[in-house]
Amino acid sequence: MDGPVKLRTRMLAVSTAFLVTGTVLGGCAGTANSSNDGGGGGGEVTLALVAYSTPQAAYEQLIAAFQKTDAGKKIKFTQSYGASGDQSRAVASGLKADIVAFSLEPDITRLVTAKLVDASWNSDQYKGMITDSVAVIGTRKGNPKNLKTWDDLAKPGVQVLTPNPFTSGGAKWNILAGYGAKSQKGTDKAAGAAYLDALFKNVPVQDNSGRASLQTFTSGKGDAFISYENEALFAQKNGQAVDYTVPDDTILIENPIAVTTNSAHPAEAKAFLDFLHTPAAQKIYADNGYRPVVKDAGGSFPHPSGLFTVGDLGGWSKVNKELFDPAQSVMASIEQKLGISTSAAPSPAASKK
Repeated sequence: MDGPVKLRTRMLAVSTAFLVTGTVLGGCAGTANSSNDGGGGGGEVTLALVAYSTPQAAYEQLIAAFQKTDAGKKIKFTQSYGASGDQSRAVASGLKADIVAFSLEPDITRLVTAKLVDASWNSDQYKGMITDSVAVIGTRKGNPKNLKTWDDLAKPGVQVLTPNPFTSGGAKWNILAGYGAKSQKGTDKAAGAAYLDALFKNVPVQDNSGRASLQTFTSGKGDAFISYENEALFAQKNGQAVDYTVPDDTILIENPIAVTTNSAHPAEAKAFLDFLHTPAAQKIYADNGYRPVVKDAGGSFPHPSGLFTVGDLGGWSKVNKELFDPAQSVMASIEQKLGISTSAAPSPAASKK
C-alpha cells in the first residue's frame, strides 16, 4: 500500500526520570512471585494480577477505583508486569495468577493449552478483549529526519527501535503493522518479508518489551520507534518531547484478559474483570491512551482509513507460523542473520508489587 498516506502528528512529552523508574514501569520481562494468598481478616482476599508491561499506570488507577466499589472494597492485589510473552510463559511455568492481561491473544492461548485458562475465555461480547490500540511511528521532537511512512523506516542510515518479537507481544504488533502495509494485507508475502528484512537492518537494539524499548528511545538511542499508540500517549503525558504519526495503513491492536482456572478466588477475579468492562473503568483506560472496547466510554482517537486486523492477515495461527516460529519463519531467519536470539525463556520480573 504505497498510495498517499495521511499522517497525524502530535507533540509528546514524557519525563525521562519517570520512564526509568523500574518499580513504576516494570519494562523488562518478568516472573514475579505473588505473595499472600489472601484470606485476611474481615473476608479480605488477595488477587494476583499478571500483566504485560505497558498498562501498569492504568492498572494502578483501575485497582484503586475498583477498591472503592462494594465488590472491591475487601480485595487486595499483587501485581507483576513484564514482556507479554515472558509473563505468559511464567504463568504456564507456575507463576501464581488470578487475572492475566496480555498484549496479544496467543499469550492467552498458551494458557488455554496448559489448561490454566478456560477455552471459553473469549466467548463474551468483547471476544475476551479489554482494550484496543494501533501501531504508530514515533520520532524525535520536530521529526528531524522526516520519518513519516513505513518506507522511511527502511531507508539507509535510519535507526529504528522495536523490541524482540520472541519476547514481546508489542514487537509482534509492530512487525505485523509494517508487514501488513507492505504486503497488501498479506497478499504479497515476498514484499512483506523483504520489507522486514530491510527494516531490521536498521534496528540497533531489540529490548525485551515495548516499555523497555520506549525507555531506550527516550534515553537518546535511535531516530524512530514503532509502538502502541497508547505508549506514545503515555509519553505525551509525562515529559519527554517526541512526535508520532499514525499512518493510514496500520494494524488494530487487540489486548486480551482472562481469569485463570486455578484462581483461589474466581468470583472475586470475575468481579474485577466485570468492573474493567464498565464505562467508568474503560474511561480510565482511555485516559491512559487505550482505545476502549466499550462504546462511548471516552477518549478521542483517529480512525486510519487503511486500518486492518490480524484476521485480515489470516489470523494468529497463520502469522505465528509464517512470521514468528522461533525455528523456521520470516523473523527467525532475519534474527539469525543479525545474531539475535529467538529463544524466549522466562527471566526474573522487573516489576512486582
